[in-house]
Amino acid sequence: CASSCSSSITGVISENHGGNGVENLGNVHHQFQKLLTELKKPTDAYELNIANKLYGEKNFQFLQEYMDNIKKFYLTTVESVDFNNAAEETRKKINSWVEKKIKNLFPKDSLTSTILVLVNAVYFKGQWDTKFDKKNTVEKEFWLNKDTSKPVQMMKQYDVFKFSSLEGMQAKILEIPYKGKDLSMILLLPDEVDGLQKLEDQLTAEKLIEWTSSQNMSDNFVDLYLPRFKLEETYDLKDTLRALGMVDVFNAQTANLSGMTGNENLLVSKVIHKSFVEVTEEGTTAASSTAVDFQMKSSPAYPFHCDHPFLFFIKHNKTNSILFLGRVSSP
Repeated sequence: CASSCSSSITGVISENHGGNGVENLGNVHHQFQKLLTELKKPTDAYELNIANKLYGEKNFQFLQEYMDNIKKFYLTTVESVDFNNAAEETRKKINSWVEKKIKNLFPKDSLTSTILVLVNAVYFKGQWDTKFDKKNTVEKEFWLNKDTSKPVQMMKQYDVFKFSSLEGMQAKILEIPYKGKDLSMILLLPDEVDGLQKLEDQLTAEKLIEWTSSQNMSDNFVDLYLPRFKLEETYDLKDTLRALGMVDVFNAQTANLSGMTGNENLLVSKVIHKSFVEVTEEGTTAASSTAVDFQMKSSPAYPFHCDHPFLFFIKHNKTNSILFLGRVSSP
């Protein structure tokens, strides 16, 4: 499975929460504004598009203050559409806006009786700083569990990478930089074929930051095997968000989005997330000096063979932000 970290959707909802919700959020909106501005800086090294869009029923009135705030903090606007009389046309319109890589975000007949749709689209295409040589790609077995395997196209690279062995976690971690080195893919590989669940159970954002810090990871010569993979998943995040404590907005009795409209007759009915990630020899559709290089080659290479389930993260290095994360259990 794969997921883009579309926390800005939660932020947009938080921005319109009535009562003291915005006060409790502190400067979170300013932080999102700062992050989105940083991520949108033009570059030739990779393509990264992050966009938010709101589609509101044309007969529903939204407060000007709310519209000003989402434009300021989340770089988005509300577009008036006709959900009541042209739901299918509106569905096609929304899907068209995100269809560069995400096909059919909303299935047919999914937008009847809708007042507002919040859409977050994230698209990333980057080339590896050092590409994998296609001539080295071979068919190898990927172990789904201790008893079952499947043949996959396994890419190979023998080079210097930032690497660390996480002894207490029975896992190891590797960073593969993208061209320009503003972004990297982080691979988190358990030592055991069936060790991923244990690793996921102990994983936290704080631990990931610690593991990927310059104090923990160092340049080492690594024998890397990484399968080509393509992941496309669709999720209804309603239950997930409820489990994280976002409960009131889904309940007609407790929802208070008066900061958006001036009244309390609005609630969130569904949150759909769809993601697409493809990894090849060229990169993702997600330098050492001579002296150091010589020293590394004189040392034994660390094996990093992703031939069993592992986690990956695509990270923006300057802001230390995770843009995508996913689990590869059957490439």
